[in-house]
Amino acid sequence: MGMIEGIRIRNFRTLKDVQLGKMWNDQKSKALTPMSVIIGKNGTGKSSLFDVFGFIADCLKYGVEEACDLNHRGGYDRIHSKSQEGPISFEIYFREFPGERPITYEFSIDLDDHSRPYVLRERLRQRRKGQQHGWPFSFLILNAGQGIVWKGESAGKQILEDESPISVQTLYEDLGKNAEESRDTEEVELEDYRKLGIAALGSLKQHPRISTFRRFIEGWYLSYFAPDSARNLPLAGPQKQLNVHGDNLSNVVQFMEREHPDRFQKVLDQIAAKIPGIDNIDTDKTDDGRILLRFYTKGFEDPFFAQQMSDGTLKVFTYLLLLASPSPAPLICIEEPENGLYHKLLETLALEFREYSSGKKDGSQVFITTHQPYFVNSLDPDEVWVLEKRKDGFSSVKRASSDPIIQNMVNEGLPLGSLWYSDYLDGTEGPCHAL
Repeated sequence: MGMIEGIRIRNFRTLKDVQLGKMWNDQKSKALTPMSVIIGKNGTGKSSLFDVFGFIADCLKYGVEEACDLNHRGGYDRIHSKSQEGPISFEIYFREFPGERPITYEFSIDLDDHSRPYVLRERLRQRRKGQQHGWPFSFLILNAGQGIVWKGESAGKQILEDESPISVQTLYEDLGKNAEESRDTEEVELEDYRKLGIAALGSLKQHPRISTFRRFIEGWYLSYFAPDSARNLPLAGPQKQLNVHGDNLSNVVQFMEREHPDRFQKVLDQIAAKIPGIDNIDTDKTDDGRILLRFYTKGFEDPFFAQQMSDGTLKVFTYLLLLASPSPAPLICIEEPENGLYHKLLETLALEFREYSSGKKDGSQVFITTHQPYFVNSLDPDEVWVLEKRKDGFSSVKRASSDPIIQNMVNEGLPLGSLWYSDYLDGTEGPCHAL
């Protein structure tokens, strides 16, 4: 399953210029791990970093203008870093399989002459087969919706790796220098330059690399789960995927009961081990066609319904059900999973996420933001990123393992969350740093 090895964000809210992991032009940095956890004080930009993935997914699905307004973002001016020049831009360093040549996807958003957000520039690049060093080849280049694209899997001649906008005519003049290698190129012009090129071109069979990356983003799952949503009474009918708010939890249980009883039983066994008293969970259909989620507990013959269960029980059950999906999302983002959970469950939950993300067959990459040291206690310094607010009001980010003192203390057996609680990770002078 595909994995993001690095991401760079520019001019998005407080994230003026931050990078996590390695990039095509920064091979010295370590790649992101299968699970990455973002920590930091309130107001350091954790929610903004979480929303980066939602924003990119919305840009692909709806276009950049709508994405700027969705989910209470408030428009381009609200999400553009204050008092900064230049467009909002993102760069993703992605590898479909271990050992596969990585793909770099970049796009930037600016305002047109009518103050409407549009895609200023878009590029996909990948090293050619057998190429170990040097600049990756750009097989998609679009400027304001116009440019060229290469068909198929093979790449032609390396061209034009500067960052300045270029005309289609200039592109073809350069291609003319090596027409034999470039015969699979075609000129493209999008009908709407507020839409991403990968949205249109990724649906065409002749562009398999673009299709691969488009499907990767389309499969992202961002959890905005709220326990109250899971207490709704949806209409009966099995559903394969949990939605972002979790209000179809009962429908997913119905699907798992019927189609994947072994996977569902594993979830029940996990729930029984983590939450004392839960014996079984199933569904029932009401006379008006709605679905009830029933919890059977020790000592009671009659079941309790989701409306009567605690927030923590519903959250743990939902996360475990999400990880048991027969069609896992390639990327799962969860914001503050600790809310409403007993503190001793947090380390267990962190280990569940890690085990899942490291799975060779069904594992997904996982991004999590948290405020809870108990959750961080089970993590490795390579998995943890610390956001801090600089004096200029913008955010900076560092990997916990970049501090040799932190790494050495963890190697000696000190839990990372306890070090964070003692102010070793948040930029303040902890006891050890003061020595």
